[in-house]
Amino acid sequence: MAIDGALPAWDELVLVGRIVRTHGLRGHVVVAAETDFVEERFQTGATFRTRIGDREDTLTLTSARIQNGRPIVSVEGCERIEDAERLIGSELRVPEAALQPLEPGMYYQHQLVGCQVETVGGEPVGPVVRVQGGAAASLLTIQGPRGEVLVPFVRDICVTIDVAGRRIAIAPPAGLLELNERP
Repeated sequence: MAIDGALPAWDELVLVGRIVRTHGLRGHVVVAAETDFVEERFQTGATFRTRIGDREDTLTLTSARIQNGRPIVSVEGCERIEDAERLIGSELRVPEAALQPLEPGMYYQHQLVGCQVETVGGEPVGPVVRVQGGAAASLLTIQGPRGEVLVPFVRDICVTIDVAGRRIAIAPPAGLLELNERP
């Protein structure tokens, strides 16, 4: 969160999209969205923080539409393809406070990454390093002492999720941790 109007540090911002390519000759770009709320997030007037080279900047959308599930946007001050080309590869980030509230029991991926996982019996499994898949079939990738472990992110297995305390307690079925280990 910003204090006294100061912008949050880059690492405190949440990734919501990446600019992947230009679209047409008038400075439009295609965004690979990193959010389930694409239409709500990518609207005319929306602002994002980005890094271009070693400089942070604020981008404001002057137009936005969804085409084939991807946002096609134009950015203030970007009116030619040459302007748009400099944006390719840029991450679009927002403060966490700007995220849409979720229903109880729902989590953003960035809230889960970094949580320490242990069994309900207290045996450490390791930290979550990545979340794979979507809301319907997510897997937690955990970096354990014996390599990567994949754990389905389902209520019957992930029985306690404390994002504020950065802890997840799991009740894995017999053999799950050994079965999914990746060296």
